[in-house]
Amino acid sequence: MDAPQPDPAVFSHIRVVMGMIISLSLARLLSGVALFVQHPGKTRVYWVHLGWVLFMFVFLVHFWWWEYHLHALPVIDVSVYLFVILYACVFFFLCVLLFPTSLEEYSGYEHYFMSRRAWFFGFLALAFAVDIVDTAVKGSAYFQSFGIEYPLRNAAYIVLCIATALTPNRRFHGVFLVAAVLYQLTWMYRAFDLLD
Repeated sequence: MDAPQPDPAVFSHIRVVMGMIISLSLARLLSGVALFVQHPGKTRVYWVHLGWVLFMFVFLVHFWWWEYHLHALPVIDVSVYLFVILYACVFFFLCVLLFPTSLEEYSGYEHYFMSRRAWFFGFLALAFAVDIVDTAVKGSAYFQSFGIEYPLRNAAYIVLCIATALTPNRRFHGVFLVAAVLYQLTWMYRAFDLLD
């Protein structure tokens, strides 16, 4: 019996739904940043908060590219469909956490971000844990193509996210942010290059 062939129509359908959620996530980030231009001085900007906005922008772009490899799955059933949609929803929730509907209860983004850090970094740790499952869904050959760096990278991000959720130390937050953004940019570049 022949192995089932990937159905491009199913993949296209998933990509459309996933694209809507990712588009909402990107729109939340871009609208949030635009508020700083539209209403300068209305709320105090916090550089660590803006750094995580940049990180999430890069992560979203990478996720969108990363999910292209679902097209190679011979069968995409409802469990894969729900899993990928829920994974995309984690990204949306992260973006909403970065730019809440209102800051009335807070003195600025630093106060807001530090008071909600457990939620943000908890969900970011979840995103990296789910990412491992997402990569495994695409097949063992695909997973192994990233070598040992990939699982170590995700494990390190998860541990550091948990530590960052627990500590109010601004210096720790700043160092983790700078390292995370630089590493994510280099990882994305190398992963794209590896998969071309």
